[in-house]
Amino acid sequence: MKSGIFTFLTKSGTAIAFCLCFLSANAQNNSDFWSKVRFGGAIGASFGNNYTDVMIAPGALYEVNQYYGVGLSLQGSYIQQRDIYDSWMYGGSVINVFNPIPQIQLSAELEQLRVNLDFDDRFTEIYGNQDRDFWNTALFLGAGYRTQNVTIGIRYNVLFDDNDYVYSDSWMPFIRVYF
Repeated sequence: MKSGIFTFLTKSGTAIAFCLCFLSANAQNNSDFWSKVRFGGAIGASFGNNYTDVMIAPGALYEVNQYYGVGLSLQGSYIQQRDIYDSWMYGGSVINVFNPIPQIQLSAELEQLRVNLDFDDRFTEIYGNQDRDFWNTALFLGAGYRTQNVTIGIRYNVLFDDNDYVYSDSWMPFIRVYF
């Protein structure tokens, strides 16, 4: 199991490094590199009587041309359900966006998250110790309506697993903002 994770992370790290080298080389040859980089991401919070969910995900997107962009983002989140569990998730993703027309955006995003899931002692007395620390991989394919800096749409996790303890559904709405 660990060797599989190591292999995946090595391949992912190599791909990200290649993209960064390409962008860096392009920046040296092209003085308007930074004018094509857009920064943004997502931030969210949800609070209830027994539930807390806080997430932040900054990102950057390089617009190769008017149709295609590639980007990187980081993500960190904390989720707690009182008397049941609390969880920290952190990681990153690589995203590709394609705009066949200015109003439509198609996307593919590969996300790798480290999940630290700790169940409450009272919960483990009943169900046994289910604490888990693991890596979760998601591959989202999405489509959205784009207007200026904002894209609103839906994405589908093709690697979704009911037992992954990360996402409750394979379909997820999104709002993407880049300036």
